[in-house]
Amino acid sequence: MDLASVNEELAEIDGQIADIFRALQNGFQKLDKIKDANRRSRQLEELTDKMRDCKRLIKDFERVVKDEAGSVDPNTSKFLNERKQSLIKELNSYVALKKQHASENKRVDLFDAPSGEDAFGEENVLLASNMTNQQLMQHGDNLMDETDQALARSKQTVQETINVGTETAAALKAQTEQMSRVVNELDSIHFSMKKASKLVKEIGRQVATDRCIMGLLFLIVAGVIAVIIVKIVNPHNKDIPDLPGLAPPVSRRLLSIVENK
Repeated sequence: MDLASVNEELAEIDGQIADIFRALQNGFQKLDKIKDANRRSRQLEELTDKMRDCKRLIKDFERVVKDEAGSVDPNTSKFLNERKQSLIKELNSYVALKKQHASENKRVDLFDAPSGEDAFGEENVLLASNMTNQQLMQHGDNLMDETDQALARSKQTVQETINVGTETAAALKAQTEQMSRVVNELDSIHFSMKKASKLVKEIGRQVATDRCIMGLLFLIVAGVIAVIIVKIVNPHNKDIPDLPGLAPPVSRRLLSIVENK
């Protein structure tokens, strides 16, 4: 049965899995020819990454099969489940082969993650030869469920990070607006101070002008008073002329009257 006739997405996923299986087969054949321990370790790491990608694709395959379960006939459903089981069995065979090479290379199994979340941990993988189809399906479901949980935790962490970033951006925006208001207020204060300084200078100039005028008036009045006092004290002083509007002394008026007679 052609998967493309059932679901195009299933056919695409199956093709991607087949490509990974071919890459794994070629990779293990190449690994047999590598003698250097470090190169063998790097090759095993690359193969491990491909197995992880394959596991993710098998999980997608199972999801699409579940979505199509209600719209296909029993024979097609049986075919899809058998195809999924064969994919899981083939993947586990490569996992077992990887474990064998890792043991020969005397290195720590790369699938044995400290957090216990790696789907291919040594304690979580059963050899395909010792497992029934039902066990393979159950084991594959467990592995994929653990992967989904790890992905959910990762998504939650990413969402929390996004929320923190959003809150930080909002706080920075509020602080920026506050700083802008402070700068505007400082500009207003600076303008007011310049205007007040200019006004103070103008008032100072006016006060200085008024003081000069008052000083001149004081000098004029003091001079007039001085002349009057001198005229009264020494009326015969010819050096001081009579002030306009000021009557001459009494003695001089009497002398003028006698001479006229």
